[in-house]
Amino acid sequence: MSWLFSNSSRGTGCFSCFGFLGKPDKEIDPFLDDRFDQERTLNGDFDGSYGYICEGNRKFDPFVPGKNRVICRESPVKETTHITRGEAACGQKMINEYVRECTIGRGSYGKVVLYQSRIDGKQYAVKAFYKSRLSRVRVTPFQTALSDARREVSIMKILEHPNIINLIEVIDDPDSDQFYIVLEYVEGKSICDASGTCGGLGENTSRRYLRDIVSGLIYLHAHGIVHGDIKPENLLLTGSGTVKIGDFSVSHAFEDGNDELWRSPGTPVFTAPECCLGSTYHGKTADIWAVGVTLYCMILGYCPFVGDCLEDTYDKILNSPLYLPGELDPDLKDLLQGLLCKDPKQRMTLESVAAHRWVVRDCGPIHLTSCRCKLNSFQKESPTGEKTDCT
Repeated sequence: MSWLFSNSSRGTGCFSCFGFLGKPDKEIDPFLDDRFDQERTLNGDFDGSYGYICEGNRKFDPFVPGKNRVICRESPVKETTHITRGEAACGQKMINEYVRECTIGRGSYGKVVLYQSRIDGKQYAVKAFYKSRLSRVRVTPFQTALSDARREVSIMKILEHPNIINLIEVIDDPDSDQFYIVLEYVEGKSICDASGTCGGLGENTSRRYLRDIVSGLIYLHAHGIVHGDIKPENLLLTGSGTVKIGDFSVSHAFEDGNDELWRSPGTPVFTAPECCLGSTYHGKTADIWAVGVTLYCMILGYCPFVGDCLEDTYDKILNSPLYLPGELDPDLKDLLQGLLCKDPKQRMTLESVAAHRWVVRDCGPIHLTSCRCKLNSFQKESPTGEKTDCT
């Protein structure tokens, strides 16, 4: 079974068999994945706490940049500062009330294990981190992989949306070298595995998945979050076919609309042209490009710009024209051309995507979940004011 946090750095699943198309490998620590040169924008390391800063009735997270970062959740993430390790009657290892079942994948900075709660009986995906190992890895001259992992946690603590993997609990004992994050477990495959073939998913399925991706990403961007690594492997399907966005390990939080970044790309074949130039770029428009590559993959079964090596891939992203088969639906062609526009200033916005005639065909406007913190009026209703959706 493929799971969201499986190590996808060695390739791009059914859409590619080239190892260089994943994140570049780094020989640093065999326990760790390979995102150690990703970030150049944050300054300084974080400390070991996970508390909220409260001002009146508003809660702010000190690890996410900005003093006005609102926690958009019905209830805060549970925070536990003690770890009790033991063994269940069945002989399986336990962490607090969670009974270990099996390893289900590898995350950016640690393995992911399936546990079952003895309190509610539900299964959860528990991601484990080793603080000492992460603190030895420098991702920038000013930042370690430990602060990288904590930023991932802090961003997830802000968010709650039906198309985003939900963070349930953070377990961090100051006296322990490990800390854990407890995530909702989605028992399904990533969208690139869902078809069981490299021939694409078909228009109807691709449309349904795209609507969920756009809904979740609009929510993220409205809250000043750039995902940074949208791709099929990071999009997981529930049993009912709902897409959930996960893996926030290279995500960033901004405020005041300033989403300027300067970092290595998340995954090369999903990298926007402006990210290949070695200068600053805007994270939100880069996310939109990645949505376009993902839609192209879902429709055609392969990536639009693939070279024989990393340099060749970047050259094609920058300079090669977009190939679209002649038999493709004209509305779909228009959408892909808008998403995969090489000029970020001319690229479609997510709001335009949500209202596009191919996206709303037979389904109506995308249903956008009401935002609890009311940061963006677009979150309250669809572009036309209706609340219909595909079934």
